[in-house]
Amino acid sequence: MEALQAAGPNRFRGIRHTVTWDPHPEIENREREGVLETADYRAGARVLARTGLSLDIGVCFPQLSELAAFAKALPDLTIILNHLGGLTRVGPHANRDDEVLPTWRRGIAAVAECPNVHLKLGGIEMPRLGFDLHTRSRPIGSEELATSVAPIMSYCIEQFGPNRCMFERNFPVDKVSFSHHVLFNGFKRFSKSYSASERAALFHDTAARAYRINNA
Repeated sequence: MEALQAAGPNRFRGIRHTVTWDPHPEIENREREGVLETADYRAGARVLARTGLSLDIGVCFPQLSELAAFAKALPDLTIILNHLGGLTRVGPHANRDDEVLPTWRRGIAAVAECPNVHLKLGGIEMPRLGFDLHTRSRPIGSEELATSVAPIMSYCIEQFGPNRCMFERNFPVDKVSFSHHVLFNGFKRFSKSYSASERAALFHDTAARAYRINNA
């Protein structure tokens, strides 16, 4: 990390590590079960905290309670949770919204209690979220997109607050479903009921603060 900081002193802001794990073989695992609870992983996270670097992390939604415990154990570490907390509605989690969504909501609420965690509002376009946008012969428009994602996005903002949420573009991965312009126009349409300061947080201020970006 010292070498990375020396190579990019004004650009190196943290480490991204996806720790996705799920017992179902249909889910692509990126780490072993329970890695957030291990002494080695937490020791590495403490190094990030001491050096003022952040941790971008990706999980599968059943792991959110583990992430909450991890975040509480390392209150000095800035954590950025990717892709709406790993909501997954395909494979073993398909057609089970009556079970999946309450579990995801409880997990989001638990993580939101940790003031050192910020949430990225994005990744909606990936097939695993179950919107099936990638299957359309004609891509979705921004107005329909804003309406479709509103229940999920609104819940996240209610729990974390605009000052700990940031819109996420997730390109080029999101190109499987629609264009960059449609995504950001969708964000604009979705957020039009929020105040000017709240929209500023969602589009810019939260990210600038979490990643310690100085535009001066």
